[in-house]
Amino acid sequence: APEFMGDAPVNLLSYDFMQRAMIAAAMVGLLAPLIGVFLVQRRLALLGDGMGHVALVGVGLAFLAGTQPVPTALVIAVIGAVTVEVIRFSSRAMGDVALALVFYGGIAGGVVLTALAPNGSSTALNQYLFGSLSTISSADLTAMAVAFALCMGVLAVTWQSVFALSLDPEVAQVQGIHVRT
Repeated sequence: APEFMGDAPVNLLSYDFMQRAMIAAAMVGLLAPLIGVFLVQRRLALLGDGMGHVALVGVGLAFLAGTQPVPTALVIAVIGAVTVEVIRFSSRAMGDVALALVFYGGIAGGVVLTALAPNGSSTALNQYLFGSLSTISSADLTAMAVAFALCMGVLAVTWQSVFALSLDPEVAQVQGIHVRT
């Protein structure tokens, strides 16, 4: 173990911020591959990155309106995800193509809205874009735990349908799975 303070070794997990960071990383590390397998199979590999950039519109909008950035970004990201699906179903475009359209529009919208906001800056936008695992608060960790539990619950209930849908949407529809939903 490295020694930072004299002769006594420092246990990094003795710090609250490191404990929160480890718990958050473990939740993401467990959930991301479970969802990622289905996204890659459906040709939506860029979804996480794309939705992060679409969420920038929410951050810029929050700066402009003077509201909280995270809830606004979450709402905008959900709208962006629905928009990607609408584009995919209506234009028969590949998932990554539809996502790229929304992705670049999202990052441009976030930059423009942040520049128009009186308290917005590129530094603030970078903090939301890249973040830092070590700055997760207890409230953030609680919100993550709720989202983690919800996602795991939905996945536990729907994994067979999602698996069939990710392999072949036409076969899934024949099997009675509501593909659009």
